[in-house]
Amino acid sequence: MKLYALIGLAFSVLLPTLAPTAVQAKMVADVNVADQAMFADQTLVLNGAGVRSKFFMDLYVGNLYLPATVNQLDSVLEQPIAVIQLTITSGMITSDKMRNAIEEGFDAATDNNIGSIKTDIQQFTQLFADEIVEGDQFTFVTQKGKGVTSIKNGHVQGNIAGEAFRQALLKIWLGDNPAQDSLKQDMLAQ
Repeated sequence: MKLYALIGLAFSVLLPTLAPTAVQAKMVADVNVADQAMFADQTLVLNGAGVRSKFFMDLYVGNLYLPATVNQLDSVLEQPIAVIQLTITSGMITSDKMRNAIEEGFDAATDNNIGSIKTDIQQFTQLFADEIVEGDQFTFVTQKGKGVTSIKNGHVQGNIAGEAFRQALLKIWLGDNPAQDSLKQDMLAQ
């Protein structure tokens, strides 16, 4: 009888701590997206999340985390830290397709003027050389004046310094020629 009482007590103690976590998340295309996340020792809030799709197929869920919510690219670029997180939802995304999409994204984000960051882009695309599978999560922690830290499934892949590269990376999803307009609107909560 005491064992059942202890188990009941354990559940009553754990339940209140688990409930806020479930409430503080939302589902986007079957991906659990947290309302807050810790990056670079800072608690950031979810600015917005959406789905990147192509030919009626969902490819990934993209999230934007910031210190405070904003709805314009210029405001994102002014933040000391901005994090873009991509969770792969399709087995159709391969390493080669991801690298090509990132290169095309940089071309669009810079109006085909990648000259000053070409080497950085080459270094960055190499971070996608390993196999990509459904469920993989890529996190790009961008810090103003410092650059970008790339993380795959919780493991740091590499760092790329430079403000021009940081801004171009953010513009892939949030710029004038984004990867997908609806994803940009969702990430900027417009």
